[in-house]
Amino acid sequence: MGKSRRKHSREFKIEAVKQVEKGRPVSEVADGLGINRALLARWRAELAAEGARAFPGNGNATGIEEELRRVRRQLAIAEQERDILKKAVAYFAKDKN
Repeated sequence: MGKSRRKHSREFKIEAVKQVEKGRPVSEVADGLGINRALLARWRAELAAEGARAFPGNGNATGIEEELRRVRRQLAIAEQERDILKKAVAYFAKDKN
């Protein structure tokens, strides 16, 4: 059976990155926290690139993700309306013959 995936809080990630920025080696911090070195390096890069917006979590979507969610919702509604209209056309076309 495989390992279950662990989720780390935003505060945990920021604190791990701060430890590396204080001069501790990445390998030492990662081993001490029980995480992969590459994961810690990715957290460092994300925090450097995004700053305060890094690690938004599940409920805090970025602007692009929110826009994508909204467009997908609109598409689903349009597809439902299209399907209803197709059925209505087929129904009324059948009655005339």
